[in-house]
Amino acid sequence: MRRVTLFVNGSHRDGKVVAVYGALSDLLSVASNKLNIKAVNLYNGKGGLIDDIALIRDDDVLYVSEGETFIDPEAHDKEMEAKSSMCTDWITLNVGGQYFTTTRSTLVNKEPESMLAHMFRDKGVCHVAFFGEQDAWGNKRDHHGGFLIDRSPEFFMPILNYLRHGQLIVNKGLNLLGVLEEAKFFGIESLIEQLELQIKNSLPAEDHSPISRKEFVRFLLATPTKSELRCQGLNFRGTDLSRLDLRYINFKMANLSDCNLSHANLCSSNLERADLSGAILDGANLQGVKMLCSNAEGASLKGCNFEDPSGLKANLEGANLKGVDMEGSQMTGINLRVATLKNAKLKNCNLRGATLAGTDLENCDLSGCDLQEANLRGSNVKGAIFEEMLTPLHMSQSVR
Repeated sequence: MRRVTLFVNGSHRDGKVVAVYGALSDLLSVASNKLNIKAVNLYNGKGGLIDDIALIRDDDVLYVSEGETFIDPEAHDKEMEAKSSMCTDWITLNVGGQYFTTTRSTLVNKEPESMLAHMFRDKGVCHVAFFGEQDAWGNKRDHHGGFLIDRSPEFFMPILNYLRHGQLIVNKGLNLLGVLEEAKFFGIESLIEQLELQIKNSLPAEDHSPISRKEFVRFLLATPTKSELRCQGLNFRGTDLSRLDLRYINFKMANLSDCNLSHANLCSSNLERADLSGAILDGANLQGVKMLCSNAEGASLKGCNFEDPSGLKANLEGANLKGVDMEGSQMTGINLRVATLKNAKLKNCNLRGATLAGTDLENCDLSGCDLQEANLRGSNVKGAIFEEMLTPLHMSQSVR
């Protein structure tokens, strides 16, 4: 009985000694089982193809291939040793077309759970890369041997420097948000926290302080008289805006609470949904003003003029006018539909032709008012005072 030693093609390791019997196909079947490969060809030590079992002698050393040509194991070992000597801890990264040379330990030690650490932790990747275009992680290499990473090089540089020395250094003009996105992509957790804090600190502080009279006057002087000044949503709380020309200005949803607007000209201005609570508007010109759903609770509007000779009517529909003092104001044709005037003072006001339909006039003082042709249908007049009326109030004005 003959016996031979079998090795995988190109290797001197893990050989198997087997008995030779039957046909060549029987030996190939045994080789497949022993070496865990699909044996197709047998070669002798000189690379000769064995195609007849009769050519095999006792104690021959044979190399089994899966169909590939013969690989000299001695030459292969020498080549591997040469390549291994070239494989150091230094690696080159091709990030978006820009090359970065660093060490494997830099990418691994600082953030061991990051994507870069997982990509380059196994030094075996170096050997694999010499004989193929990519490793087990799928890291492809270019023709210069650099690992290809499809990310932005300018945002990658601060991350690499951070892994080198542990300090976050970003060049002036570089967007921190871009560096943050790269840090999130590579999973550099400690750097993410630093970047988020630095971005937060770099944002301008929120300034909720009210606009001063001096600042606003500067805006007015810089705006042509025929241009509409947009002040929508601005904060004027407690500001002195008295006796200023504020015609046609958009104060929609602005904070004008506790402002001094006495004798100001607010003709045709937009105060829709503005906060005028506690404001002083005594003697102000409010011709054609829009105050829909505004909040003027507790404001003072004594002696105001809402009456526009051209016929443009002031619109205060749905406004909150609880407890306001509007004594002596001119409000001919004003629209106060579904407004709230509970506990308000409207003594001696001119409300001719005013729309008060659905208005809450509970406990409102209307003594001395002119309500000729005013529409009071559906209004709440519980506890309202109608003393010393200038003109009689007809039932038809208050019945639905």
